[in-house]
Amino acid sequence: MLSKNQIKLITSLKQKKYRLQHGLFVVEGVKTINELLQSDFELDILYTTEPFNIDAKKEELISEDDLKRISFLTTPNKALAIFKIPQSKPIDFSELIVALDDVRDPGNLGTIIRLCDWFGVKSLVCSQETVDCFNPKVIQATMGSITRVNVSYLDLIEFLKETDVLSYGTFMEGKSVYSTKLSNKGILVLGNEANGISKEIESLISEKLSIPRFGNLQATESLNVATATAIFLSEFKRR
Repeated sequence: MLSKNQIKLITSLKQKKYRLQHGLFVVEGVKTINELLQSDFELDILYTTEPFNIDAKKEELISEDDLKRISFLTTPNKALAIFKIPQSKPIDFSELIVALDDVRDPGNLGTIIRLCDWFGVKSLVCSQETVDCFNPKVIQATMGSITRVNVSYLDLIEFLKETDVLSYGTFMEGKSVYSTKLSNKGILVLGNEANGISKEIESLISEKLSIPRFGNLQATESLNVATATAIFLSEFKRR
């Protein structure tokens, strides 16, 4: 049976300040946990209703009722693991980098991490205001891709000022991504769900890109940022 202290620690990790304080984050679901177990992410403890056959010191069998007490999911999926937050690795400037300016939705960030993994983008740079990649909802949405994408949080303005590679920004009024010559390296910047790229970041962009609307009424205001990421990355990678 789980102790009150164990339950208190696990539930606290739903909040960013406690994840940073303890250097830990929560992963749920057998598939995603197995993905992380096979990576270089370090397991702290695994709570499970069925044995994973890993180091016995790091595995604790619990009841389904206990799993319900600690799970962040409506329907818990057999196991909950706590991993240590890894250190960010150096950013690789020899290939395309994706940068996010104030993306707030966990589902969007998780999907973007999966897209980076799918399209072979190794480095994802996030502004300090972007949702934490170790948020449980983000981790759930990445479905293990968090282990293959290097996510860094930094001052995006300073990062762009100090970087001498080409930067592309995504805007409604930019050049069509379908007809613009694209480099196989550089920085692709995507903005906030409601406000797009900030004015401060816009002033540092080398080239503005857009996805043209083809509908007869031209009535759709914008695309979801994760959907737009998929289209832009597909265009960068197919050439």
